Amino acid sequence: MAVVTDGKLSFAQAFGKADIANGRAADTSTRYAVGSISKQFTAAILLLLQEQGKLSLDDRVAKYFPDLTRANEISIRELLSHTAGYEDFAPQDYTIPEWLKPTTPQATMDRWAKKPLNFDPGTRWQYSNTNYVIAGAIAEKAAGEPLMTMLREHIFDPLQMKSAGDCLPIQPGDAIAYTRFALGPPRPSQREASGWYFAAGELCMTPSDLARWDIAFLEKKILSASSYQEFTREVVLRNGDRTHYALGLMLRELNDIPEITHGGEVSGFISSNAIFPTRDGAVVVLSNQDGMNLVQPLSNEIARMTFLPAQVAGSDADIARVRGVVEGLEKAKIDRSLFTANANFYFTETALADIRNSLAPLGKLKSVTMAAESLRGGMTFRVYRAAFARRTMALSIYLTPENKFEQFMVESLN
Repeated sequence: MAVVTDGKLSFAQAFGKADIANGRAADTSTRYAVGSISKQFTAAILLLLQEQGKLSLDDRVAKYFPDLTRANEISIRELLSHTAGYEDFAPQDYTIPEWLKPTTPQATMDRWAKKPLNFDPGTRWQYSNTNYVIAGAIAEKAAGEPLMTMLREHIFDPLQMKSAGDCLPIQPGDAIAYTRFALGPPRPSQREASGWYFAAGELCMTPSDLARWDIAFLEKKILSASSYQEFTREVVLRNGDRTHYALGLMLRELNDIPEITHGGEVSGFISSNAIFPTRDGAVVVLSNQDGMNLVQPLSNEIARMTFLPAQVAGSDADIARVRGVVEGLEKAKIDRSLFTANANFYFTETALADIRNSLAPLGKLKSVTMAAESLRGGMTFRVYRAAFARRTMALSIYLTPENKFEQFMVESLN
């Protein structure tokens, strides 16, 4: 992983194994496949070509590939924003036999971009790797040189992203790809053959080199200011519905902080790259095991710890006190000295009995963790998660300046 704070790389650390069979540990020089994070690099090259006058994002696909389905109705911008309608050639989250045989972008377009569209252009948002294969092919046609050459010349070399490049051929120091089945052990994963992901997901690099790109993105170094505006502007459907997607970038919020992000997944790898413009920071997490839900939650937790220091996990004493209240509620008992008069009014005998009876079927209380913190009404508002054996409940709590509970509500998460 790598973390950017105040516009600089402030943390880079590797954990676990790059190669289990040979006992090779991961380190900060280990390359990982970043999957669909590659898409933002493809979008950047197309924006750069637009600056150079070699194309326009409003050009129709037909200008470059007239034989593709409804090519005269679809723009490059719609390709980059997943609003074109071309069917995704790779929706699976595991390796299928076809991907083990080499292919070419042209073969992908011939097979998948000549099918009927999944929807009319601009009317829906649907993720599609096919869009980016077409976009990459357009970039090569407009520039007259390979996409990888353009990436190296305009992005990787200027930013000293020395590890960045095509995942193939696999280099000796690269992380080995692993998968797992349910809760089984890591198993070596077969990698896609050459030609499949191209502009949609072919890149490998270290987390630190990806962070160098994030720093340049925050500083608006590679592209013009107007191009960055296009890059990060949400694309809206023809009926006005939102997509929460720009050009190869997802637009989200983490605890009300704007987040420009994208994940990636190719066989054996999962990745997350999250940029926080208002914090001048970023978080990169790359993994060489695709069978686990670790990368995104870890990225979110690191971002909260880094950019929301007042909303960290909470002290051991606070957690212990909250847990003690929950354990009391399991028995329909509370220490009323911990609560304000209002809260004591809330906890009637009926309320205590209902809480006890509803918690009983959930099994043993396993953990209590703090999820969020804010201020309201002169008090501290906190949300905790109480994980029981069979279900996790939310705890909605207000604390007075005297550290008494003004509110302690046990609520369902769904």
